[in-house]
Amino acid sequence: MLEATALSKTFGAKPALKEVSFRVGKGEIHGLLGHNGAGKSTTLGIILGMVMPDAGDVTIGGVSVLADRSQALRKVGAIFESPAFYEYLSGWENLRILMSYSGGFDEKSARETVERVGLSKRIHSKVRTYSHGMRQRLALAQALLPEPEVLLLDEPTDGLDPEGIRWFRDFILGLRDERGMTVLFNSHLLAEVELMCDRVTILREGALVFEGAVGGMQDEDLRFDVDLDPWERALPILHSLGGQAQAAGRIHLPREADPSVLVERLVGAGIRVRAMAPVRRSLEDFYMELLGGAGSPN
Repeated sequence: MLEATALSKTFGAKPALKEVSFRVGKGEIHGLLGHNGAGKSTTLGIILGMVMPDAGDVTIGGVSVLADRSQALRKVGAIFESPAFYEYLSGWENLRILMSYSGGFDEKSARETVERVGLSKRIHSKVRTYSHGMRQRLALAQALLPEPEVLLLDEPTDGLDPEGIRWFRDFILGLRDERGMTVLFNSHLLAEVELMCDRVTILREGALVFEGAVGGMQDEDLRFDVDLDPWERALPILHSLGGQAQAAGRIHLPREADPSVLVERLVGAGIRVRAMAPVRRSLEDFYMELLGGAGSPN
């Protein structure tokens, strides 16, 4: 549905993107991740035709953004950077004005969308009285009003409380499940990205370092949190099976190893095994290992 091909962009003497390529399939929720300055916002800006790349292209539904921006973005809705509204007008008046800029205002569709984002009770209040969460819902309503097939979101949960974050997650999953919507968004909340996304693209200093399925980031080896006493006497037995200790209380075993054999040998050697629980590598673990702790995922 969306494909970025060899995107490159330099601002001054600093490269912002270095031949970045990735794909987002139809009906897929795709996360764009990276630390500050990794190139996420530049990538979204190019996709929206707001930033001109030095090289490369983006196609949406097979249409080039560079060659025919209007046609490519015809079925795209977006929240990019901080959404701006007329503070002295109501949410409804803002939607009416903003939608008139891009092809007209359909009142029936607008009411349905406002209801869907849960803003009906306050849509006629002045925007200056809105909380941050209400502003985000208004921005989401604006992004959905063109009846898009693709939704692009720039840090959509930034500043939301836990309840607002969960509402947003359920809302986006509902759009995908009910309407088959394609979603590309960047976020620094890795736990939420892991819950929502089918695939992720990770950038570092403008370069692509990973693109793949969230479920495909499992370890090549097995990890366990353990409570062994005495710890020092357990290490030679662990090593004899090809295992390693990551830290006190965390061990790795080769994927072909049988954990029950390790437990049997430990007990046979008089070592107390108080606990041994498998650990699944999270997106956060994978992200930090991949980027080596370079910056935060903002």
